[in-house]
Amino acid sequence: MDDGSQTLSSSPTLHDVAREAGVSIATASRALNGSARNVRSENATRVRAAAAKLGYEPHLSAQAIAKGSTRTVALVVRDVADPYFSSIAAGVGQAAESAQLIVTMAVADGSPERELEIVKTLRGQRPRVIIVAGSRVEGAGTRDALVDELQEYRTAGGRVVMISQRDLPFSTVAIDNHGGAERLARALLGLGYRRFAVFHAPAEIRTSSDRHAGFVAALRSAGVPEPLAIETGFTRAGGYGAARRLVEQGIEGVEAVFAVNDVMAIGAMTAFRDAGVVPGVDIGVAGFDDIGSAVDVVPALTSVAVPLQEAGLAAMRLALSDDTGDVRLPADVVLRESTPRRAPAGKRQARRPRPGA
Repeated sequence: MDDGSQTLSSSPTLHDVAREAGVSIATASRALNGSARNVRSENATRVRAAAAKLGYEPHLSAQAIAKGSTRTVALVVRDVADPYFSSIAAGVGQAAESAQLIVTMAVADGSPERELEIVKTLRGQRPRVIIVAGSRVEGAGTRDALVDELQEYRTAGGRVVMISQRDLPFSTVAIDNHGGAERLARALLGLGYRRFAVFHAPAEIRTSSDRHAGFVAALRSAGVPEPLAIETGFTRAGGYGAARRLVEQGIEGVEAVFAVNDVMAIGAMTAFRDAGVVPGVDIGVAGFDDIGSAVDVVPALTSVAVPLQEAGLAAMRLALSDDTGDVRLPADVVLRESTPRRAPAGKRQARRPRPGA
């Protein structure tokens, strides 16, 4: 029977010390590794006594992380070309500069396997903080291994923050994807739109599925027809391809398109124009994220504004504090010229014929 005592055949771990002292692993790590973050004196005394009793010696890499000899913050992103992630990186960089830290960035390219390999490598480099930004992927076979890697890193004194859905057992900066998409659908209904198409990524990409589900939920509540759903890549090229497919099968039954991110929506607008369909005139187009280029395209893109730079700032604030909670950021609708108000049914003009139709 396991009575919790140490045996000569096993080396004591930080978890054993924390359990013996009756404190959290984070507190035990700070007490033993010389962290600048405060630990109550009575807790520090209990931890040191427990370590002496068990014969525990702090790992040198843990001491280096906790004492701050590493001055780096590692940011892992899905896609370096996506303005969504560059805005998050700007927030992380701003907060890191204030704390006299240096940000390094690694790109997972949308691959859970690549993300895991990056985290494994980062553990050996001993950054002060690891921030992982990007949608969680349902059914990814790497989830448990990723959690193990990040927990080992955190046990060694590092800090972990996610910018994504609240799925892993670490502090998370989450965005109201479902609620933002619901509010967008209600706003478009208020402008007179009733027949929609949704351009979405594969269902296992949580950000896309949450936004898709929120949009559909609002339409169902309003009693309007289910939108036409077109699955495509979570990229500008994906939006372009989805719009081409919609034009080829006929857009007559669609009044507006919701693309689940702005880069997809911008790609879709380009494809519509290439096919002789004018966004904002022949068809409404809306996106999500409100990236900087949303106001530069013609017509300006209706979107759901997400404070992406604030997401990066919030992640760094969590990482550099003792707060182990989560932060949930709002997502607010911004209506622009790509979704003009539709005239009442009896006053609408017929859609212009497409060239070659």
